[in-house]
Amino acid sequence: MNREGLINSVWDKFKLVRVELGFTQEEMAEKLGISKKTLVQIEKHRVSPGWTTTVAFCTLFRRSEVLQNAFGGDPLEILEVITNPILLKPKETTLGGKVWWVDILSKENYRIQQNVISQHYRILDKMNRRWLSTFDLDYAKAILMQLASNNNH
Repeated sequence: MNREGLINSVWDKFKLVRVELGFTQEEMAEKLGISKKTLVQIEKHRVSPGWTTTVAFCTLFRRSEVLQNAFGGDPLEILEVITNPILLKPKETTLGGKVWWVDILSKENYRIQQNVISQHYRILDKMNRRWLSTFDLDYAKAILMQLASNNNH
C-alpha cells in the first residue's frame, strides 16, 4: 500500500466514521480542520480527501471500530509503514496478534506476523513489542535475522 492506496481505503470511511461517532458534518469538519462543504464533497466522492486530511482522519479517529476493522488494527501503523524510515527499536506493546494476525516465521525471541486484512507484516518480540512494520516480507525476514543475531550477542 502507498499513499494513494491509503487515501482510497479511507475515502469510503469518512461518513461511516462520522455516523459511528455521532458527529454532525459541521462537527466532523471542524475536527478535521476543513470546511463543511469540503467534507460533503468528500463524503459524496466528488473530491479526494488528500494526504493531509487522510493523516488527520486516521490520527484523530484511530480508535474508530470502522477504521480498526478496515485496517486490521491501528491505522497509524499503516501510516508509519508508508511514511517513516525503519528504526530498529521497540515500539508499542501489542496484544500479540490474537485477532487480525497470522504468525509467519519465528527466530529466537522474535516472530513475523502478517495482518490478514491489510496484508502488511510486523515483527514482535517475546513481550509482544512491535519492532517493525512493512509490506516487504523479504525485508522483514532480513530484519528478523538481524534482530535474532543481535539477541545472541
